[in-house]
Amino acid sequence: MTDQEKKQDTTESSAAAEAGPETVVIETQAKAGETGTDPQEATASDAADEQGQPAGDQADRFKDVTDNLKETTEKLWENTRHAWSTATFKAQQYKLLVQKKIDLSAIHKRISASHGDLGRLIDDLRGQGQERPTETPEVQSLFDRLDGLKAEAAMLEEEIDALRHTEKPADE
Repeated sequence: MTDQEKKQDTTESSAAAEAGPETVVIETQAKAGETGTDPQEATASDAADEQGQPAGDQADRFKDVTDNLKETTEKLWENTRHAWSTATFKAQQYKLLVQKKIDLSAIHKRISASHGDLGRLIDDLRGQGQERPTETPEVQSLFDRLDGLKAEAAMLEEEIDALRHTEKPADE
């Protein structure tokens, strides 16, 4: 084949590629008809010849591409599952944290109410002429109740702190 024929063949091939797949099939069938081969065999061998590889290598490349696609899909699903697991863990952690804070707020309200009761009781006892109002059994029971509420509040604050620093458990 001369240089001029090669240029013309290259020009025809690029024009056929621009024209669309039907033109390429028709030209391939025409070439197959000229050579006396089956058009499908000509297409497979032409495709293999154009790439400079035998048809068996094409099957291997297709298998590699398919394997890569499967691997990529598996990685995508694994990442999606991991993100979902992390999101649900964080949502559950936030839910527990909010509930603990609500409980802590309620305890602080009860402590404030107990302080009010204590002050009122001491004032009433002082008004009745009691010399040592803080030593009466009623005042001591209020002190005990306040101590219990403060201990409960401290325990809830520790739980809240522990929840904030809880890490997501490793995936199984």
